[in-house]
Amino acid sequence: MKTSMSSDTKLTKDEEYESVDSTKCRGMIGSLLYVMENRPDIMFSVCLCARFQEAPKTSHLEAVKRIFRYIKGTTHLGLWSPKGTGIETVVYADSDHVRDYVDRNSTSGICTFVGCCLTYWFSKKQTALAISTIEAEYVSARKACQRALWMKQALIDYDVRLDDIPIMCDNKGAIDLSKNPVQHSHTKHIKIRHHFLRDNAQKGHISIKKVLSVDNIAEILTKPLKRESFNYLRLGLGMMEDIP
Repeated sequence: MKTSMSSDTKLTKDEEYESVDSTKCRGMIGSLLYVMENRPDIMFSVCLCARFQEAPKTSHLEAVKRIFRYIKGTTHLGLWSPKGTGIETVVYADSDHVRDYVDRNSTSGICTFVGCCLTYWFSKKQTALAISTIEAEYVSARKACQRALWMKQALIDYDVRLDDIPIMCDNKGAIDLSKNPVQHSHTKHIKIRHHFLRDNAQKGHISIKKVLSVDNIAEILTKPLKRESFNYLRLGLGMMEDIP
């Protein structure tokens, strides 16, 4: 398989489908979780399949098998960490609004780069239902802010001090909201804990910058993509062929 999941995949509980051996399915997903530690390109697919491992159906097992087929055809790929890379840190944040077909929650995706090296990646369903794309993107940016602040503190231990860490976001509304509550009437329901993103932006600890959706590397962690987009963003993650 050329991608880990078809762009048309819509996994649900599929009550009408035949059940499969849950122990076998959980074992397969557990194996993929180990592989995922070095293969960020399969993280979204594995995490999505893991949501249904309690009562898996045939459709879920087929999705898991597709991931194995994808890995079999891409064993030559790995994360590239070149020697002598810089320490400039950047965090990409993205979300896919109401993509989950069970409870309609959005999925957040975050990836952190130090120089050109991917050091952290994250894909997780949001705990609360976002009623707008802006809110879903804002929540993802808040998670990215947490990671950026952690990176700043961790680098201090190596006597490296960064002025601010840019967070790349492809949603203009979320960026505007992080700088000024211009849409307060539409976002006052967002929990206060998310607004520390705006506080840290105002203090200069982080900066929110616009990135085109096609160049937002975190998108590969939020939804199944078509082959062209998947390959392009996979390269952005630093997934390359073996280098002698």
